[in-house]
Amino acid sequence: MRLVPVNLSKTGASGNGPCARLAVFFCLVAILLPALAQPIIADTIEQRTIACTQCHGKQGQGTDSAYIPRLAGKPAGYLYNQLVNFREGRRLNQSMTYMVDHQSDAYLMEIARYFSDLRVPYAAPQRISLSGRQMERGRQLVSAGDPAKNVPACTACHGKNLTGYAPAVPALVGLPHDYLNAQFGNWLNHTRHAAPPDCMADILARLTRSDISAVSAWLAAQPVPRNSEPVLALPDRMPVQCGSVPGIEPHAAGQSVVAGTMNAQLVRGAYLVKIGDCMGCHTARGGKPYAGARAIPTAFGTMLSPNLTADKATGLGLWTSDDFWQAMHNGIARDGSYLYPVFPFPSYTRVTREDSDAIFSYLKSLTPVTQTVRQQQLRFPYNQRWLLAVWRMLYFRPGVYQSDQTQSLQWNRGAYLTQGLGHCSSCHTPHNALGAEIAHADLAGGLIPVLHWYAPALTSDAESGLGLWSSRHIADLLKSGVSEKGTVFGPMAEVVARSLQYLSDTDIDAMALYLKSVPKTGNAETNTAAAARPEFEGMLLLGAKVYEKRCADCHQSNGQGVGSAYPALAGNHTLTMPSAVNAIRIILNGGYGPGTAGNPRPYGMPPFANVLSDAELLAVVNYVRNSWGNHASPVEPGEINRDRGIPYD
Repeated sequence: MRLVPVNLSKTGASGNGPCARLAVFFCLVAILLPALAQPIIADTIEQRTIACTQCHGKQGQGTDSAYIPRLAGKPAGYLYNQLVNFREGRRLNQSMTYMVDHQSDAYLMEIARYFSDLRVPYAAPQRISLSGRQMERGRQLVSAGDPAKNVPACTACHGKNLTGYAPAVPALVGLPHDYLNAQFGNWLNHTRHAAPPDCMADILARLTRSDISAVSAWLAAQPVPRNSEPVLALPDRMPVQCGSVPGIEPHAAGQSVVAGTMNAQLVRGAYLVKIGDCMGCHTARGGKPYAGARAIPTAFGTMLSPNLTADKATGLGLWTSDDFWQAMHNGIARDGSYLYPVFPFPSYTRVTREDSDAIFSYLKSLTPVTQTVRQQQLRFPYNQRWLLAVWRMLYFRPGVYQSDQTQSLQWNRGAYLTQGLGHCSSCHTPHNALGAEIAHADLAGGLIPVLHWYAPALTSDAESGLGLWSSRHIADLLKSGVSEKGTVFGPMAEVVARSLQYLSDTDIDAMALYLKSVPKTGNAETNTAAAARPEFEGMLLLGAKVYEKRCADCHQSNGQGVGSAYPALAGNHTLTMPSAVNAIRIILNGGYGPGTAGNPRPYGMPPFANVLSDAELLAVVNYVRNSWGNHASPVEPGEINRDRGIPYD
């Protein structure tokens, strides 16, 4: 097309005339309208905690469900402690774990302070059907305790009016009867814990079931005082030691390395350990960093990760750099036994000796932690290590990464990190029945056994891989956990939070460049469009209604989302992958993307497991997989019910 200039003077208009100004005006409108049409999401903590208020009620005031507590007005330190307890595994609730698992202490404290500062009216006290004698027993225990059982009065720790103490002792009034019973029961059943010493667990263990029922009934029947503010100063002396007091300031990460200046090799080793995400597998939830004992489920049984600290009895204290190289490069332990490939030595074998020595030097500098790891829990015959000799003969070839001379230095760096320490193929390459990676399907994606997350293809395939992603999109996702193309969830959220966010921009860009070049493989799973069955069309109509009511406010009616806060669903590969398990689990459990330096205060998605029926979930999953140009095979009813029962860890 050839552009022909227009001479405005010949049309009766000069460059400064009304026609020219009108033309400029319309040009500006054409430029600005698309930007003005973009939905705007408030950059506020209120917007970011929509994921919380879905369950806990508007402004955290609680709901009719007695098992979901009020958040508004509780001491910030108490709320913060509970969020940390869910993250560290001291409290068990799958939806809560999804919410807080990869968030920083600072962000959890910001959320806690937000709800603590809200002032919302309390519900009226409940009428409890309990005998007068039992109610009187409850009153006595609350106000005076039971010296014979060494049980202090509740008022001694929670205040004369039971409104709690700032910063971390909660109120005991204004709580539903069923909620109190449930929490007392959780402590008795050892499914709820607090930071040690756990005073509530100790006190409840001294009371009878009848006493506990009396206390919960009496508390639930009490009106909230007009002044419901927690007392600002703790008493001079508490009757029991409590690990949650004061619990207000975010705890700093402990110093893992022996004090002293880290030399160049230690600095390099610390960085390489981040690339390999060693902490991810070698730290149990709530456990000491690198001390092992994390349970890793596999198709052959459960493996327990070993201790990587410098402890001589249970860790690497007696290992040499040669021993460590043998493990990394050849998959052979210090005692000469074969290592199971759940330790990704088929990838680590590509790591250079120099890098292996640096990693070992850093691990040897870690403060020793004595942690005896139980025996591996593998089924027969997989618990017979000698069989690994056959596996190795079939599937393992040791060898350090060899540079491709036809590619750039940046490409080779990306390949070295991705194929080696990054061990991306451990999840993103399908495995055969014996747990070996299928070589001709490198990075083609597949279902991660037992964990039940689908690792997407990382090839350049436009339909199922990264073909439509720019290198910038890939780099943003790896570094911050969010990009215009999506947000990481599941195992990848942990990888970004504990590993990739700490990589240099140079290394992230190198990995992105390499991943953009990975060719499509013939083994990539393909998806097919849903058949136009009458019952399916009806399901999509229901899905559209559910979507408009529950999803459109954030993801927009047209599925375009809002930037990186709420990812676009139109053209989103997470939705159109052959398996719908990721989409189902995200809708069921919600959650936040990982908190990273590039995205320290992520927006969250509420869980819908307790809001939507199986039929509604099935309908909305099928709707988002087959709308706005998306095409995917139908999700069957049994998949929803199956995925409801998948544990988080």
